[in-house]
Amino acid sequence: MFLLTLAAKNLTRYTRRTIITAVAIALGIAMYIIVDSMLAGAALESERNLIWYETGSLRVHRPSWWEDRLYLPLDQSIENPQVVVDAARQAGHRAVTRTRFSAEMILYSDEFGEDGYLPVTVTAITPDDAQVYPLIETLAEGRLLFEGEAEAILLGSWLAEDIGAKVGSLVTITAQGKEGFLQAFDAEIVGLLNCPNPNVNRTLVVMDSAAVDQYLGLEGAVSSVDIALGRGWNLERAKEDLQQRLDALDDDLLVLSWKDLAPDYLAIMSSKQGGTALILLLVFAIAAVGISNTMMMAMYERSAEIGMMRSMGMSERALYRCFFYEAGGIGLLGSLLGLLLGALANIYMVEVGIDLSFMLRDLDMGFRIQSIMRGAWQLSTFTSALAGGTLLSVASAFFPIRRALKLSIPLALARQ
Repeated sequence: MFLLTLAAKNLTRYTRRTIITAVAIALGIAMYIIVDSMLAGAALESERNLIWYETGSLRVHRPSWWEDRLYLPLDQSIENPQVVVDAARQAGHRAVTRTRFSAEMILYSDEFGEDGYLPVTVTAITPDDAQVYPLIETLAEGRLLFEGEAEAILLGSWLAEDIGAKVGSLVTITAQGKEGFLQAFDAEIVGLLNCPNPNVNRTLVVMDSAAVDQYLGLEGAVSSVDIALGRGWNLERAKEDLQQRLDALDDDLLVLSWKDLAPDYLAIMSSKQGGTALILLLVFAIAAVGISNTMMMAMYERSAEIGMMRSMGMSERALYRCFFYEAGGIGLLGSLLGLLLGALANIYMVEVGIDLSFMLRDLDMGFRIQSIMRGAWQLSTFTSALAGGTLLSVASAFFPIRRALKLSIPLALARQ
């Protein structure tokens, strides 16, 4: 208690120096909390938008389709999708069928100002698609598709904006059928979807599954069965369970999780972790420099005082502890202040966020965020910042203290 009291008194003796050093640490801690919160919030929203609008939790393909997935081959479709749907539903999941195929959208001058064409990926959906993908909730203009409706499509609002399309515009879709024949059909844009996932919103073209089946001669085959997990299911456990169920049916089918389907997103998250680690390193560097300078000045100014305490019998161990307590006090004060500043800023980040629509509209950052980047509360960030700022402050004081204690007692007393 004597050493703790002495360290506390020393902190108050040099109030201005203590405050300046603590504020420097606090600003670094607060910045770390804010940046980590933004990246964590972006990751959470991106994962949600990825699963809700792009991949589902699980997806079933033919292995041969997956190998040639860049070409979206219709001849590698699932011939009996109902078997997969039934197996997924028996496991307690929600499942829908989807067909994705490459096509060209032909644009006409009377609708779009000039003639042209655009390569697109068309997604054919069934009426129960909302069981897995809440696309119907993103309708911004027009109407949704009717069941079995041919010659009608939905577009993502960003795609429509890019090509100058509006509800009622007419286009022609050309695509290769399952047997290799070329099919062309006219379609009216009946609705625009403002999807929160920018990757989807930039490219989305939706048709009714029954119409696609008729146009392309699919005979009931689909390119995938997309699945939303039931409650309580772990992703990897659900993937293994469904794969075992399908293997028991002797079907050549492959179950993929959203992590298998989105390696680009996982790469972004990996770089995000490296970025936060770098920020934390910079924060600790600031703390180390600040504490080292503060303790070095304290050692220089109080060398006579240290020599007197040593001459009166205080051991080097006790002196180390006293100054470690003092450095730890500065680090703790700065860390607590940084946590307070970071928490106040994070309230705004979580509740309001930062509007980055001016940048995200035309720049693909890998995150599945359309406009507002919000933060997220992470207890681990606060605890690591508090512990790291305090412990590093203590460690940074070691060398200045060691240097001061190398002086002989007479030489230290002579510096008064």
